[in-house]
Amino acid sequence: MGTLALDTESVDTDIYFTLGLKRSGKGVVRSPKILSIVSTLLERSVQKNEMLSETMQIKDITIFHGLRAPTITIQQYIDRIFKYAACSPSCFVVAQIYVDRYLRQADVHLTSLNVHRLLLTSVMVAAKFNDDASFNNAYYARVGGVTTAELNRMEMKFLFSLDFRLQVNVQTFQSFCFQLEKEAAEVQHQIERPIQACKVKENWSNKGDSTCVPTIAQ
Repeated sequence: MGTLALDTESVDTDIYFTLGLKRSGKGVVRSPKILSIVSTLLERSVQKNEMLSETMQIKDITIFHGLRAPTITIQQYIDRIFKYAACSPSCFVVAQIYVDRYLRQADVHLTSLNVHRLLLTSVMVAAKFNDDASFNNAYYARVGGVTTAELNRMEMKFLFSLDFRLQVNVQTFQSFCFQLEKEAAEVQHQIERPIQACKVKENWSNKGDSTCVPTIAQ
């Protein structure tokens, strides 16, 4: 097992239950909340970077870039990995930490051309380093829709880019969990603002204005 452990004695584990990283009762969590949070934040990052690339001409081609964007969504892809790789939910948090380190170290931006492969590689590395058992590269390649040779090359590039710094201590892990939850809450708030504004507008319908135009929070 790797260096990461959910130390229930020394830290507040409420965040772990909230994200679905630990079970609060009997049964297996089939789709922990962390999956939707990670996929949503990755999707927003991709959209933001691709908007910037149109104006700033950002072109950072790496081994993780495909010729075209996959038809499968990030949410579907992450659900597929969780279903078939059977890795622990905490691996998706660690994978996010790895991706964050990689992007800063390599000075690369997430796009629709590289996000799936980076996600697959980071989760596989996280599972190998932190879980008691994990599948081999050939199996992950089949799950992720790439060849084993491709995944092998991506793994090596990923590891060398991180300088093999795969350790994540409990404090870093918990801090990242809180950051993920905070960003997810902000996203939800931005979604709800137009809906709330729409409802207010509907209440003014007695003044002869029955249109409902969502507003964007500034």
